[in-house]
Amino acid sequence: MKTIGLLGGMSWESSSEYYRIINQAVNRKLGGHHSAKCVMYSMNFEEIKRLQHSNRWDEATELMIKGAQHIEKGGADFLIICTNTMHKMASEIQQHITIPLLHIADATARRIKDQGINRIGLLGTKFTMEEDFYKGTLIANYNLKVNIPTQEKRQVVHDIIYKELCLGKIKESSKKEYQKIINDLMNNGIEGVILGCTEISLLINQNDISIPIFDITEIHAQTAVDYALGIL
Repeated sequence: MKTIGLLGGMSWESSSEYYRIINQAVNRKLGGHHSAKCVMYSMNFEEIKRLQHSNRWDEATELMIKGAQHIEKGGADFLIICTNTMHKMASEIQQHITIPLLHIADATARRIKDQGINRIGLLGTKFTMEEDFYKGTLIANYNLKVNIPTQEKRQVVHDIIYKELCLGKIKESSKKEYQKIINDLMNNGIEGVILGCTEISLLINQNDISIPIFDITEIHAQTAVDYALGIL
């Protein structure tokens, strides 16, 4: 079993889900008292959030690189970043470590293509929905058609993530807002929807939506397990 490197804390709420999913998946596959071999470095999300929202991405990148290097020195065989938005600097991080980085967009796209879906909706932070570091990979490398909400609805999705989900606040009213936004995307022809922020699965699950959902936290964590066990 390879040792999984987890760059987390953004937020710790979703990082705890990564840890749970990874260990449960290893135990399902191996049985007994098996659990995952892993090294986690957890960031202080307040520092990261301030840099994100003041557009100081170079400073955020430096922090992420240092975190990844701590993980490599801790003995990890490969790295996953336990957040979607901070894949914005994934290539820079990979350049500063010698262990492989498993990109969240590749893991998600493979799962979507396996289900024969071509037109996909995307929810996430404004950074994820509006910039190309995530959806660009889906479009260019996997030929997916990606639909995002309107500008007004993107702000709603973003605010619920930062003001509620990252703080562990789960509100029924926010679930209904997300359902309405997904229904609007369905009216525009999407065949499935990516829960493209690692906190969204705390609010929405498959029982809430009539089309396939792609929970990036579960997909990314499962990909890490498969890689660690030599299945991928």
